[in-house]
Amino acid sequence: MKKIPLPLKQEDIEELAAGESVLLSGTILTGRDCAHRRICEMLDKGEALPFSLQGETIYYAGPCPAPEGKACGSCGPTTSARMDSFAPRLLDLGLKGMIGKGERSEEVCASIAKNRAVYFAAVGGAGALYGNAVKKSELVAFPDLLSEAVYRFEIEDFPCIVAIDCRGGNIYKR
Repeated sequence: MKKIPLPLKQEDIEELAAGESVLLSGTILTGRDCAHRRICEMLDKGEALPFSLQGETIYYAGPCPAPEGKACGSCGPTTSARMDSFAPRLLDLGLKGMIGKGERSEEVCASIAKNRAVYFAAVGGAGALYGNAVKKSELVAFPDLLSEAVYRFEIEDFPCIVAIDCRGGNIYKR
């Protein structure tokens, strides 16, 4: 299993192939559809985002509250298609990685290839496993969205599969 440091480096992205199992370690952002909608509304108004998307990886998840002694509670992936209407715009702004579950639209697949980015699939139903991989959690934006706010996680050995690589390789199209 390949270990990938985060934030992603372009040379690491270029070496990934659809179907590979990886362990991600480093920092990621979290965000679901409410946060994505808010991000795009801010961009539409010409407002600065409270965080940079440049080179970031976003995990489509809403973490449960952290139990005593942990950085995060259960934190499984949500269905990625819910972010498909927002993803191409964020990729154009420098987002390099996305983590979620399920297929992506043709528009998102094309944008991943155009922007030389990557989409990782996480396993649904494994929220406890993913929560345990979170070593540090920090609220970054939109606290009113509660679990759907944007958090910055420091993760260690977060297991994923390369679902769509930067050349258009796609495990869902095999």
